[in-house]
Amino acid sequence: MAKQTVKLGNTVLGSGRPKIAVPVTGSTQEAILEQAAAVKAAEPDLVEWRIDYYEGVTDAAKLTETGKKLRDTLGDLALLTTFRTKGEGGELALDDETYFAICENVVAGGYTDALDVERFHDEASVKGLVKKAHDANVVVVMSNHDFDKTPSADDIVGRLTSMAEFGADVPKMAVMPQSVEDVLTLLTATRQADVALSQPVITMSMADLGKVSRIAGEVFGSAVSFGTVGAASAPGQIPLTHMKNDLQDLKLTD
Repeated sequence: MAKQTVKLGNTVLGSGRPKIAVPVTGSTQEAILEQAAAVKAAEPDLVEWRIDYYEGVTDAAKLTETGKKLRDTLGDLALLTTFRTKGEGGELALDDETYFAICENVVAGGYTDALDVERFHDEASVKGLVKKAHDANVVVVMSNHDFDKTPSADDIVGRLTSMAEFGADVPKMAVMPQSVEDVLTLLTATRQADVALSQPVITMSMADLGKVSRIAGEVFGSAVSFGTVGAASAPGQIPLTHMKNDLQDLKLTD
């Protein structure tokens, strides 16, 4: 399967070492912009704005205003905007209608390079949101997170494949390991999906057991890893400064 690359601003996913994303998790506009400035100074490849942490997320005008100020702060640094629902490890419980309205507002705001779209919502709504994002030249990272367990390798590959079929530019899956064998399952599934799909994929095994999956993406086929500058947004994330060295040490030579 010929592999595609996906461009987010000046960052290319699916080529070379995994790119490092750092979350911004402030609850106020001031905190978001302050955190974003610190993250930018640390020079990641992209920033993930976790808008489920933002107290103004349900106010369309506030969200757009903050998004545009965040874009100004980040300059040409690539931005992925994510509302993570409560059921998938996020901060805020919302009904589907509100979730999709917020995501559509992000697309309309014109400040983000990519949008996270959770796969397991109403299928017609997911596909409609993908179309709106693509019409606005916004890349779709489609995701699923299992904070309880690690599904079988076939199940993980099946979920990633269904995301590709739904129009995802980058399918993403995060799972929780209960054993070393679970980490091996995730890595096996990553390799299988990387071979089977033309899209770049993002995978991770969470918590301390899964940390190895966050630095081994170039070997197994995960295109992005999530590091930290300050606060983490998921268990097992590694500080950005460490991760840069880890990924460099594990780099594949031509």
